[in-house]
Amino acid sequence: MPRVLVTARSFRKMKGEHWRVLEKAGCEIVTPPGDNPLKEDELIALIGDVDAALVGVDQVTARVIQAGTRLKVISKHGVGVDNIDVPAATQAGVVVTGTPGANQVAVAELTVGLILALTRKIPYHDTVVKSGGWNRLMGTELAGKTVGIVGLGRIGKEVVLRLKGFRVQFLAYDVYQDSAFAAEHGVRFVSLDELLAESDIVTLHAVLTAESRHLVGDKELARMKRTACIVNTARGGLIDEEALYRALAEKRLAGAAIDAFAEEPPKNSPLLQLGDKIVCAPHLGAQTTETVLRMGLMAAENVVQVLSGARPAGVVNPQVYEQAPNSR
Repeated sequence: MPRVLVTARSFRKMKGEHWRVLEKAGCEIVTPPGDNPLKEDELIALIGDVDAALVGVDQVTARVIQAGTRLKVISKHGVGVDNIDVPAATQAGVVVTGTPGANQVAVAELTVGLILALTRKIPYHDTVVKSGGWNRLMGTELAGKTVGIVGLGRIGKEVVLRLKGFRVQFLAYDVYQDSAFAAEHGVRFVSLDELLAESDIVTLHAVLTAESRHLVGDKELARMKRTACIVNTARGGLIDEEALYRALAEKRLAGAAIDAFAEEPPKNSPLLQLGDKIVCAPHLGAQTTETVLRMGLMAAENVVQVLSGARPAGVVNPQVYEQAPNSR
């Protein structure tokens, strides 16, 4: 009977077909006692005798992978795998899988919501009215504005589809350019510098890699309009948060909406002290019933497929199939 360590919190909390997939495959399921993402040492203590790990944003480091002496697959309950040492897993012969496309609708809808929250200062007005006040701050309309999308992948495209009705212009920056989609939906590909300089709203949907870390820092923020806003529903590391704080505090940028922080939760971040200049969310981009069930089913199927010798569609490191099987 294969043993599967399930640490992903959303997977554990939601009932659905994803549990039945593991049970039908005869898996023995192991769960941690707490309700927080696991750090390296906590995972090491649990992973030694499991065949698969179904993880969330836990720290799956090289040490963790080496401690998993029976480990065959790390199934991410999500899309980004920057919390997993994929090269170490590949070297150890461990398959890494994700759930591509599972969260694109939810994240795109949240992005639009955050843009509206920023431009109409909705959180501020909600607080004012609930506290007995009636003060109003002036907002701005989206119509006629330019939206710059950094990363025109699955989620970026969904954002375009949802914002078209607001009669905005689109700019996009992406290394891989889908010219057919851009032509059909009125998106113009430009350099990152041009996008930052011309956009009224910049929204980030790029993958976090060593190259994209702090993609937006002091220099990039200085290119933006003083009236512009930036939204990040991707990964916290894409923005230099200290640089963002300075730009907002010094009124060189009008506002920001952040759903992904470099440290989560952001206990000591000065960004939290900026009042109505920033809208904050607790990394809830994928937190819809539909998305969690979709991701859970995909993540569970990835586990079962790898353990049964099949190659899942969500494999992140396909090169592992080209080397000798894991002999540990």
